[in-house]
Amino acid sequence: MEEIPNTHTARTGCLHIVDPALCVLGEKRIPHKARNVASARRFVRDVAIEWNAAEDIPEIAELLTSEIVTNAIVHGAVSLTTRPPVHITVMREGKLMVVETCDSSSEIPRIRNVASMESSGRGLAVVKELSHNWGWLPNPHGKSVWFELVAWP
Repeated sequence: MEEIPNTHTARTGCLHIVDPALCVLGEKRIPHKARNVASARRFVRDVAIEWNAAEDIPEIAELLTSEIVTNAIVHGAVSLTTRPPVHITVMREGKLMVVETCDSSSEIPRIRNVASMESSGRGLAVVKELSHNWGWLPNPHGKSVWFELVAWP
């Protein structure tokens, strides 16, 4: 992957105080249910295609979205009786596509060390490996988790 300087100062943090360098390409809210992860994947893939992202970016964005949305659903708002929707935003920052999910959990996302026979727990390691950069930000309602992909020349 091409090396792009990490110049951003902050993501939206789900507050939609958008840096002028960021352009929101699409937003979607999905109910806090596992069956809706597929909808989020398709949404991000379709946005990447519609905005003419580089050849392999739609599929990579789809995979990484699946990982961070699944984490938001599995780990977000587990103690609440009514779980707020997961918010997904796709943005462009120069050459970078930024995908951000917001959930109502303040739990810090961590890359786990997983035994070879375990069937889950590798999602953030995949995000770290395949993205240009990734991270998380706290917000007044929980947190946002984001990743970047070099998507445009």
